Amino acid sequence: MICLPQKAKRKGISMSRRPITKAGYQNLMKELHRLKTSERLEIIREIEAARAHGDLSENAEYEAAKEKQGYIEGKIADLENRLSFAEIIDLARLPRDRVVFGAWVRLLNVETDEEEIYQLVGPDESDVEQRKISVFSPLGKAVLGKEVDDTATVHAPRGIIEYEILDISFD
Repeated sequence: MICLPQKAKRKGISMSRRPITKAGYQNLMKELHRLKTSERLEIIREIEAARAHGDLSENAEYEAAKEKQGYIEGKIADLENRLSFAEIIDLARLPRDRVVFGAWVRLLNVETDEEEIYQLVGPDESDVEQRKISVFSPLGKAVLGKEVDDTATVHAPRGIIEYEILDISFD
């Protein structure tokens, strides 16, 4: 049970379910709520204020506000789409003896002798600065299913990198 997404059919187009943690799903929902309730209302007020300045054809404030509105509506549509394909994975039901979705994995770069720690998450919550990498990334794919002391080979743009799995945790 490695927990990669299942195939789904939507509107005649084959799409993949996208794995996500419960926390990741909640974060996306919070962002969507903020955009719909706060950002959207704020931009409507900005557009109304800009309209009050008269001729819209030469109104830079109005054009800027409309552009911002388009950006916000695009973000809302993107989040709604991502959430519609999200599949929350129950981490408590996954095996603890190997690298699976949601696991924190401590790796040793065999060549450089440097340690790295990452959590394997879905593509919608990956963030390298927070040490969260997608299970679909080259490193994510390489370590998925491995156990402690196994070696994972990553085919990266700069060449082949080998990692030893030092520890797996689910904090």
